[in-house]
Amino acid sequence: MNLLLVHGSPRKINEYLFEDREEKSLLHILEQADADVLCFGHTHLPYHRTLNSGSVELPHYRHAINIGSAGKPKDGNPRGGYALLTIDEESSIAEKDSIRVEFVRFNYDIEKAAKAIEGSPLPKEYAEMLRKGI
Repeated sequence: MNLLLVHGSPRKINEYLFEDREEKSLLHILEQADADVLCFGHTHLPYHRTLNSGSVELPHYRHAINIGSAGKPKDGNPRGGYALLTIDEESSIAEKDSIRVEFVRFNYDIEKAAKAIEGSPLPKEYAEMLRKGI
């Protein structure tokens, strides 16, 4: 089983892989990268999609996992987040649910981070975006 970790996509560091991307397109990206499990971010929107690049008789499940954002989520929840990936000796590309993903959210001092943004040369609207999780 091949696991690949990237920022945006295997093709480009700044390519967005949104959850609603066409299945054929996402499968093509995973297949070209020879990734059974692809973990990425860049959109700051966590999700897990399981896709079959094989057949009904001989499945080959591939997993596209956006791990979210540790400190600047954009899903309306300002808490930090990460993904906990479970791959064990029973995990198999032939079994759809043998790879498990848990999305974990945690609290941190968002207001302190927002005030640090306001006191920096960064655009002030970034602070409000951080507070709102957008």
